[in-house]
Amino acid sequence: MKLFAAVAAAAAILAVPAMAQTTPAVVAATSPDGSIALSVSTDNDGRPTWSLSRKGRLLIAPSKLGFLLADAMPFQRGFAIAGSETAAADSRWEQPWGERRFVRDRHNAVTVHFRQSADWGGHLMDVTFRLFDDGIGFRYEIPQQASLSTMNIADELTEFDLVPRGTAWWIPAGEWNRYEQVYQKTPIDAVSTAHTPITMRLDDGTHLSFHEAALVDYSGYWLKRASGGLFRTTLSPAAEGPRVSRKLPFNTPWRTIRISDNAAGLVESDLELNLNEPNKLGDVSWFKPIKYVGIWWGMISGKWSWAEGPEHGATTARARETIDFAARHGFGGVLIEGWDKGWNGNWFGHGQDFSFTEATPDFDLAAVAGYAKKKNIQLIGHNETGGNIANYEAQLEDAFRLYQSLGMNSVKTGYVADAGGIIAPGDTPGSMRMEWHDGQRSVQHHLKVVETAAKYHIAINAHEPVKDTGLRRTYPNWIDREGARGMEYNAWAKFGNGPSHEPTLVYTRLLSGPMDYTPGVLSLEGSNGNELASTLGKQLGLYLAIYSPIQMVADFPEKLALYPRELDFISRVPADWAESHLVDGTVGEYAIFARKDRNSANWYVGGINDATARTSSVTLSFLEPGRPYTATIYRDGDGADGLGAQDLKHRIAIETRTMRKGDVLTTWMAPAGGYAVELKPGK
Repeated sequence: MKLFAAVAAAAAILAVPAMAQTTPAVVAATSPDGSIALSVSTDNDGRPTWSLSRKGRLLIAPSKLGFLLADAMPFQRGFAIAGSETAAADSRWEQPWGERRFVRDRHNAVTVHFRQSADWGGHLMDVTFRLFDDGIGFRYEIPQQASLSTMNIADELTEFDLVPRGTAWWIPAGEWNRYEQVYQKTPIDAVSTAHTPITMRLDDGTHLSFHEAALVDYSGYWLKRASGGLFRTTLSPAAEGPRVSRKLPFNTPWRTIRISDNAAGLVESDLELNLNEPNKLGDVSWFKPIKYVGIWWGMISGKWSWAEGPEHGATTARARETIDFAARHGFGGVLIEGWDKGWNGNWFGHGQDFSFTEATPDFDLAAVAGYAKKKNIQLIGHNETGGNIANYEAQLEDAFRLYQSLGMNSVKTGYVADAGGIIAPGDTPGSMRMEWHDGQRSVQHHLKVVETAAKYHIAINAHEPVKDTGLRRTYPNWIDREGARGMEYNAWAKFGNGPSHEPTLVYTRLLSGPMDYTPGVLSLEGSNGNELASTLGKQLGLYLAIYSPIQMVADFPEKLALYPRELDFISRVPADWAESHLVDGTVGEYAIFARKDRNSANWYVGGINDATARTSSVTLSFLEPGRPYTATIYRDGDGADGLGAQDLKHRIAIETRTMRKGDVLTTWMAPAGGYAVELKPGK
């Protein structure tokens, strides 16, 4: 029998009163469909514990909750449950842009009140759990209390004692290269300390993803394995002192687990979005999802430089040429990197010389912005900080005010520095502190940038960021992030990311939110002759597999022009969707999506493959019945091989056929290949 009453109509929110018992030994709750069951209690030492079952099988064994404090007795022992309240919700909300237009939020909730004995500190601690049919989120809610005014957290003691065994896909946390690492595939009990999201497939086929939601004014957590399947949160460090310091009352971010029978359920879950607060900005229609080109790949590949001099990439003349190319081929924006002063010398991890309002002598910002406006092209700003947030914060208002006056409505930010190399203002004028990219101070900084940008109707695409935790719902001008190895790694070494990297991103990094991966290198070439592990078909499939509302076409304009049919597809494929479904795929191997355009009746199908040639079969059950669709198919040609010679990489077959609802689309994918299909309805 379910704990909660059935939820009524969509958009109705029910508050269910607490049971009469005020000091229960155990608090229980279930998800709306009853498949997930929660139990909360304390052990013999008064340590708060929680456990989770799914479909009658124990998933998370009793696991501890609490905190270590830097200057007070820990929130660890001597607790008893003082009471609880329950609630339920079933609502639907609309995204201004996204993978899907409408999101359903259906969950049951319980808040458990813990009271600590006086000899252990006498603290109060609440924990709220929300149970969805596809997972769970919970957070600590620390109320006002006489015994404590500021909570200085040395570390968090949240545990996940995973009972079943299986396989994990993960990247190590606390390493120099932030999130930009190759994913490892290991047994779960071989994980060390991992960034989230971390994805697992249990031996019975169940898929899990551990992550967090609504990371605000707190350190991001790393998932540290203690022994066997026992994992514990550990917070990203601070320069000195506690890892988190907060005035009471406050709430922590949500600790989340997506749970599904299959990979599709994991990918299509909106759990973290639903755990974030609704839109605080109101109307953000001034931002429109677009595809863009830019002055970028030239620096990445070493042909041009960010620094001033004869090889400087960001010149007024080159900017005009790039704007002309964008307008000619139907792209909405142009990114220009290296336009501002500060790139000369050693800017990596320093950044004190960057100006965000002054251009280099060979770049006329006002003239370029005016030219872009005449051509109906959005000029995308670029603010590289070198990790120096002290210098950036001092210029934020002036920079964004300037960009707004020039008609610019989006900015790509960058924080290129080694992990632990964020330069923040110190306690005295002129001093500094070295912080982590995902520590509390960096988290505060990113939100300051987003909130300041919103005042000037500017959207933010953050590179070298703190991880995405669904805050785009609350701040929909936070349109994109990097936070993983992007396309540039393919320029710097042959097969730089490897053929399985993108099919792994879909099931790991992409679970946290959109990624500015920068596809569209149709030449399949990087620097010094380095070759991409890709076919032409895979470059097109990336626009369906890796979601972003601001999608780059990264290659040189003159290279893109050599592939007019492929370029034409990229110019048409949307960056904003009404629906998105993973219709075929396996973690780390391949991923095929079906997505419906938000602004037309067109559907698009396609995706990406690893190093093993395979055939994908997709039943077109999502099409409207009774209507024929003209399918234009861009697939790997006979003998194509994304790991072979350039002529094999570029083999592509383009064909047209009529298809209807229920037809099966069967497509062969080459090693490191992929495909894309545009389906236009007829009468």
